[in-house]
Amino acid sequence: MKNLYLNMPQFKAEMEKCLQCPSKPCQKACPAQVSPKDFIAAAKTGDINQAAELITEQNAMGEICGLVCPDSFCMRACVRAQIDFPIRIPALQASIMQKARQNNLPTKQNNVANGKKVAVIGAGPAGFGAIAALLKKGFAVTVFEKENVCGGALNLIPEARLPREIIAYEWQRLKQNPLLKAEFKTNITEYEKLLQQGFAGVVVATGAPHLRTLGIEGENLALAYDEYLTKPQQYAADGHVAVVGGGAVAVDCALTAAKQGAKHVEMFVRRRIGDMRITAAERQSLLDNGIDITTMTRPLKIEKHDNGLALYTVKTEFNADGRLQDVENTQTCRGGFAHVVLALGSTGAENMPQNPLILYAGDVVSGGTTAVQALASGKKAAEELAAKIA
Repeated sequence: MKNLYLNMPQFKAEMEKCLQCPSKPCQKACPAQVSPKDFIAAAKTGDINQAAELITEQNAMGEICGLVCPDSFCMRACVRAQIDFPIRIPALQASIMQKARQNNLPTKQNNVANGKKVAVIGAGPAGFGAIAALLKKGFAVTVFEKENVCGGALNLIPEARLPREIIAYEWQRLKQNPLLKAEFKTNITEYEKLLQQGFAGVVVATGAPHLRTLGIEGENLALAYDEYLTKPQQYAADGHVAVVGGGAVAVDCALTAAKQGAKHVEMFVRRRIGDMRITAAERQSLLDNGIDITTMTRPLKIEKHDNGLALYTVKTEFNADGRLQDVENTQTCRGGFAHVVLALGSTGAENMPQNPLILYAGDVVSGGTTAVQALASGKKAAEELAAKIA
């Protein structure tokens, strides 16, 4: 976990930068509505546990989100940026939660049960948010999860960025609440049947079901990012690896390939480098690891050759309407790839059962989003369900 958290001089320096803005623009920009102004103020007094409680009151994955949140929410809204640089709020949050974890921060428990039980399908980020919100309102929560571990899409984030012990710890804190019954069951497809089994309502947070595809010839020869990130050792290669995509997931794939011993890793991005939806830290990590980024390029075809996979591409440009189009006579073939990894993100589900007592949250609705956005969606769905069945 080296360099994941702020050291003490950094920790103090970042806290001192806070201007304690009365309007709390950082909180307004946080999908989970965590108030950095308030938790920083508590931490500055030395009360780390109080600071952590202020975080967990709104975000059941405080340490996780602190480690993986992008700089496009609270940091972008930070007024300090108008003076010099924004406060590294996610890093501060992660460091506070780490210190509280080391202090064995007790879990606040709601012992006032309301006598009703609800089901949450999926123990990923949206599920976390829904479970925590429902427990606060006194519901007994039964969790259905198809895997034998919790975390959902969090488990695709490389260990170097998100240690698995942190996911397990956050989940354990939820389980310490006496109202939570953690049952792991598989193949829950007919959600309405749960309503016939005594559940007052259901929150479905199963994650994005469909990976985005290119629709090109030979696409079946490529690796999907979820398969690649789940079993990186299985696909370790010391040759050349191509990653198609320009977002955070593509960055994770590229860095994973480099860590697994790839001699050369190249990302293929349809747009400009400035259009890539990644943080400054992620961009720097690509540079630090020698990842090549080929921009304004669209894959056309994948073929299997004697020396590995060949990726056919064409250059792109923006037309007068601001839309991407192919540039004539720029088709080329790049060969010798050990793997071509598709990291284009995912889309939400379609034709989901409609029932006022079944609510959907997270990536199953919106497709691939950040962890904090999924958690916030789970909280919102839980609050809407609670209002219906209270």
